Formats: sequence, structure tokens, C-alpha cells
Amino acid sequence: MTARQALTSTTTRRRFLTAAGLATATVTFAGTQEAMADDYGSGQLGPWQDLSRAISTEKQINPVLANDGFFMFGDSIAVQDGYALALRLQDRTGDLIAVHNWSGRPTAPAVDALQQWASTYGLPRRIIMATGSNDIFNPPAFGPQIARTMSIVGPNRTVFWVNTQAARTRVSESMRLADQRNSAWVNLQLADAQRTYPQLRIVRWAEFLAAKLSRLTAYLSDGVHTTVPLGQDARNELIVQAVEGT
Repeated sequence: MTARQALTSTTTRRRFLTAAGLATATVTFAGTQEAMADDYGSGQLGPWQDLSRAISTEKQINPVLANDGFFMFGDSIAVQDGYALALRLQDRTGDLIAVHNWSGRPTAPAVDALQQWASTYGLPRRIIMATGSNDIFNPPAFGPQIARTMSIVGPNRTVFWVNTQAARTRVSESMRLADQRNSAWVNLQLADAQRTYPQLRIVRWAEFLAAKLSRLTAYLSDGVHTTVPLGQDARNELIVQAVEGT
């Protein structure tokens, strides 16, 4: 057992992992299903504010800060996979995680949530950003949010950002191609930002999926969300490996 693991009692671990902030929620992708007039081919982002979410409470956030764990800000993939990630992180590194995950949410309001938590609670040394899939509807808006994120966290914290793979299977072929093109656009902005911010670490989910064609169907249920447990385990493992490599 590591020193960090010794700091976390079995009681605290069970209470944190089973609390409402990491409850299982219905996963919904907020994008439209039919072609609409738009600039980028993927349609328009639908309303997301009333979709499922998993948000840790102050009672859950405090032990994360006390033990220098992780804050995570994500979308519907993170809503679905966040509890399993919390378990994997604690088993492998002994770290706690507090989450602010919201289905359908693009990156700008996720960064708003990061700013709010920074102002209200302060930040741990490490932040996980699992957002970008909903930015395929407006890819140019993504890059400035990376800059905002890095400005909020400052030069002495590490940001682990999971890149994006979206090619929805329930839309037309032209929209699916646009999804893929726009995912690549989002990921390119992330790669460009890494040259500016050495403390930005990319979790290369898109590259993992592209390595074998069969992974797109085996690891994704609808072209975006992970299959459970196969895709969920693979994505969470990439995140944990990135953390362990720092």
C-alpha cells in the first residue's frame, strides 16, 4: 500500500465512491439526428441543460483537496464512465476524484464549472478534462477554451485532456463524415495547444481507436459513447496510464 493509499480509510473510500456525485445516469448525446443548416456539417448542438449529470458535493470535494486528488470535468461519456474511473484510480494510485460531468455539454460551460470550483474550493495539482465531443458542432469554439483552462489552472498544475472521437452511427453518412472531420479539428487544436502548454497532457483516445478498425465498433456503442465494459475499461485505462506516467 502506498503512503497516499494509507491516508484514505476504507470507510472514507466507500462513502466517497457511493455518494450521489458518481451515481449512474442515463447517457444522452445532445446533437441533432438530422441534417440542419450549419457551418460545419454535424448539425446543431441540442439543449443539454436538463440532461443527466454527475456532480460531486462539497462533502466529496473536501477529501479530494485534502489528499491532492483529481478534479474531473466531462460530458456524457464521463457521466457514464466516471464511477468506474474513480474505482480504477483508487485501486491503482490511491487517488480520490471529484467530478463535474454533464451530458451534452460542450467545453465552454465545462470550463465555466472549472472556474467556479477554482474560485470556490481551490484546485488540486491535477485536472482531468474529458470534454470535446460536443464541440464537433462548432469546432472553432474549442481552442479558446483550452487557453481558458490553462489560464485558470496556472503553470504548476497538470491537465490531462482526453481527445475526441465522434462519428455518430445514427445520422446520415455525410453528417458522420463531418463528425469525423470535426473531431480531427478539435484534436488538432488540442495538439497545437500542447506546444504552448507543457503541463497539458493528451490522453490519446482517438489514436487508440484508430489503431485497429475493429475498435470503432467494439469500443463504441454509437460512434461516440463507450461500450460497457470493453470501451469503458479501455478509455479509463488510458487515463490511468497517463496519470501514472507523470
